[in-house]
Amino acid sequence: MNERATIDKFVLAESVPGVVVAVSTSPRHNFSKTNKESIRLVEGLGVAGDAHFGTTVQHLVRVREDPGRPNLRQVHLVHSELFDELRPQGFDLVPGEIGENVTTRGVDLLKLPKGTRLHFGNTAVVELTGLRTPCRQLERHQAGLLAAMRDQDQEGNLVIKSGVMGMVLMSGTVKPNDPIRIELPDEPHQRLGKV
Repeated sequence: MNERATIDKFVLAESVPGVVVAVSTSPRHNFSKTNKESIRLVEGLGVAGDAHFGTTVQHLVRVREDPGRPNLRQVHLVHSELFDELRPQGFDLVPGEIGENVTTRGVDLLKLPKGTRLHFGNTAVVELTGLRTPCRQLERHQAGLLAAMRDQDQEGNLVIKSGVMGMVLMSGTVKPNDPIRIELPDEPHQRLGKV
C-alpha cells in the first residue's frame, strides 16, 4: 500500500484498509437482517429489497410523524469492532443482528464527519447523514444492550455507538471483502448527529 495516508481526497487506512465484512437485508421491518452474498444499492432509494427502501422515510415511527420526510436512513452501517468491544460485556452479536445493512472493519464510522462518502467496490457510494439513534428494540433484543450502545467521551459528551446512516449517491453491488474508500467532505467538518 502507498505510504501516504491521503490520496486525492481519498483517505486509506495505512495498515488495515477498510473492508466490508458482511451485507444484510430484510424485506420486513424486523430488528435483525439476514446476511446475503451481496446487496444492490440503488441511487436515491437505498438497499433493493430492504424494508427501508425509498425516497421518503420508511422507519415506522418516523412515517407516523411525517411520511413525506426525505429518507436519510437508506443504509445502516455498523463497524464490526463494536461487536469485539461488546463481547466481553456478554453481548455475542453477529453481522446483521442489530439491523445493519453493511458491516465494516477498519473504518472508524463514528468519527467520520457528516457528508463523508464511502465508496464500496467499483461503483457504489453512500453519503453519511447521521447516527443511528439507539432505540428500545435493542433492549428487547438483549437486556442491557441499549445502555451498552451509549458512552461518554473525555469531554463528557454522549457517544452513540449503534452505527451510522446514509443515503445512496451511486448505485452498485456491495459484497463481503469489498474494499471501502473514504472521501471526506470539504471543511469545516460537522459531527454526525442523530438522524
